[in-house]
Formats: sequence, structure tokens, C-alpha cells
Amino acid sequence: MPLDSHPSEARTKPNDLSAFFMPFSAGRAFKARPRMVSRAKDMHYETPEGRKILDATAGLWCCNAGHARTQIVEAIRDQAEELDFAPTFQFAHPKVFELASRLVALSPVGIDHAFFCNSGSEAVDTALKMSLAYHRARGEASRTRLIGRERGYHGAGFGGISVGGIVNNRKFFGPLIPGVDHLPHTYSREHQGFTAGEPEWGAHLADELERIVTLHDASTIAAVIVEPLAGSTGVLPPPKGYLERLRAITAKHGILLIFDEVISGFGRMGHMWAAERYGVTPDMIVFAKGVTSGTVPMGGVMVSGQIHDQFMSGPEHVIELFHGYTYSGHPLAAAAALATLDVYREDDLFARARALEAPWAKAAMGLKSVSGVADIRTCGIVAGIDLDPIPGSPGLRAFKAMDEAFHEQGIMIRVTGDTIALSPPLTMSQAHIDEIFAKVSTVISKVMA
Repeated sequence: MPLDSHPSEARTKPNDLSAFFMPFSAGRAFKARPRMVSRAKDMHYETPEGRKILDATAGLWCCNAGHARTQIVEAIRDQAEELDFAPTFQFAHPKVFELASRLVALSPVGIDHAFFCNSGSEAVDTALKMSLAYHRARGEASRTRLIGRERGYHGAGFGGISVGGIVNNRKFFGPLIPGVDHLPHTYSREHQGFTAGEPEWGAHLADELERIVTLHDASTIAAVIVEPLAGSTGVLPPPKGYLERLRAITAKHGILLIFDEVISGFGRMGHMWAAERYGVTPDMIVFAKGVTSGTVPMGGVMVSGQIHDQFMSGPEHVIELFHGYTYSGHPLAAAAALATLDVYREDDLFARARALEAPWAKAAMGLKSVSGVADIRTCGIVAGIDLDPIPGSPGLRAFKAMDEAFHEQGIMIRVTGDTIALSPPLTMSQAHIDEIFAKVSTVISKVMA
């Protein structure tokens, strides 16, 4: 197509919405009735017209420290003036090493290294590639099979959607990566309905890994990847004892265990990592989102010393791991992350999340009597609220709820299928909790009428 095929005025028209091909969105519906924000501060967004929108989703599960925190903003600004970019292929800059050390100090014993990328999707693919390369490096190249879980979400890369288990993320893109199997998901409304925290029922589902091992043989399996808390599928907390059993089975068979903590990390579960909450140390922890409180794109993988050291062989001038990204450990992202970690520490936000978990759960469960609510699940500062679907139109009820919430009630919620998912910044107060659930109650009543 010629470069001058579009009229110049179409290129500069300020309110034209047609050019942006929107990700994970009902783009036509959005452009017919936009939900647009132009500013943010603390617990609120602001529309271009100046209307305040209470953020009940921390952006996209990521702004754990709230919006536009002065300390983080200034760190990014100062870094841009000092060093805008530095390669981390064969070169580096001081802040990326400082950040790696800070993250290791906040991680379980045995997690000794940090590898950086730009998103959770890239981090998942990084962890999967590391798993395959690790086993090859130690002489077990037959370990190529990867195990995910039904209803799991691990980003949008080919590796992530292959081990992921959300149907619409998979069905449009062909056969995906071969040699992938899936554990069953952990949710049963019959056994777990309206549970605050980890459900009592379901630990036995981890034993399905033994069946998969029997089917394929452990010598072919490289890694198992799960979200400690399955977030994007509709908030599925892990059953009590489930992660511990999964760790025992993977260790027994020499299979690496990867925790995808893109959502559950950085205080969302009341701790730095969900791994800490459950006392389970995986071999790798995938992270993103909260590491910079959503300010600058960054992701990464926390890696055990055992995995890292396996690559440290051969001549010293030879590259150990043929993997990375141009912006791995970008200076602005590293500066943002260091400032974010300072805010988490100075505001004691992880302890704040632990203190707010009980009142958060109580307020969420208060919606049980609202007509149309089919189930409620909470864990940490997350809540999933299932709505009765509109017959023949799955997902439409929750979509209407999201639209009603933004335009009429002044609150941002996230929906997946017919589930409302809530995950506000950890800076919220009891007053914010009350406001969130009052507004959500009104929204549900409106869309059920």
C-alpha cells in the first residue's frame, strides 16, 4: 500500500479511534461507547471530561502501590535524564544488578538469580525455555514435555497459550507447541462455593500429575507451570495442601516447578510472593505487573541457584544462555522497580494487605444475597464474583456490568466470562472497600433487572 494512501488529516485527527487495533477487547463495542481515562492518581482514574473512576482492578492487576506515586515518577524521570538506555547483551548498567539483588533478598531461600524481560508473557516463555535448556545441559534432553493446567493463564506468547488452559486464548491459533499436557483445574462450585480464602476441598487434584507421569514417563517431562492463584480465569484460590503436594510430586520425579506469580506477586496475597504465603519454594517464579506498580513494562523470572549454575560451564567467553530481549533490564524499568520496592517497604503494603484481607473478604461475601450472584471467591486482596449468565449469550451479563460500572457508577471492574474480578491497589482503605462493594452491588442489581 502506498505511503500516501491515507489522507493526511486522517493521520492527525485527535479523536479518531479507528487506527488502534485493541488487545483483548470488544473493540467495536468500545469505539461505539468508549471507556476512556486520561489521568490517574492514588486510587482513582479520571476521564477526559474530569469524572473520577474508582480503580477496583489496580489497572490490570498491576498498580499495587496506587497510581502516580511521586517517588516512582521522580525515579523514572531522573533515570531518563541520567541514562536512557543501556544494552544488557555483553554490557550492563548498575541499577539492573541492584534490582536483581533486591529481588533475591525478598525471595525464598534457594532462589538466587533474576532474569529480566518486558512482560509476563515474555517471562513465561523465558521460564519454559530455561526448563528445556536446563535439562539438556544436564544430559536429559529427553525432558521436553511441559505441563500446564486447565483454566490457566500464562500470557499471550505461543509458549504461554500452549501451557495455558483458557479456550479462547488457544483455539484460534492452530496446534500450538507440541508435547504439552494439562492438569485439571481446581474449582468445584459444589465443593467450594462462597469460600473466603483457600478452599478445604481439592488438594487431591494435584495427584493427577502422577497419572500424567505414568502416561508419559518422568524422563520426558521438563516442567509444570501453575498460577498459585489462578487470576484471569476468574479468581481460583489454591485448595489447602494442593501446592505442597504438587511440589512433592515434581521433586520426586525431577520435574521443575514454575510458579506464575505475575498476578499473585508483590503483595497481592499479603506477601512478596504467594510462594511465601504457602511455604512452597518452586524452582522458578515468573513475575511482572507489580514489580514496577505498572509504571514501566517489566517482567522476569526468579531462578534457583541449581538451574542457574547448570548453565555456568564451558569457556568463560561463551554465551551461557542464548535468550534475552533488547529491553531486558531497561534502565527506566529498573529505576521504577527499585522505587516501587521502596514504596512497598516504606508503606508496609504487604502487611497492609494481610490486615485488610479479612474485611475485604467479609465485604465481598456480603454480596451473597444479591440476586444473580452465583458464587464468590476471595483470597488475599482479590475477589471473583460469578453472575448468572444471560441464556444463550455467555459473557454478556458481565460485559454489561463492566459498562454500567464505568459509565454510571464511576468504578473500573474487570470481567472474564460472566465473572467480575476485583483487585484494587493495596493502598486502599476500609472506606474504599465499602465503596467498591456498594457500587458493585448496585451494578449487579442493574444488570440483573
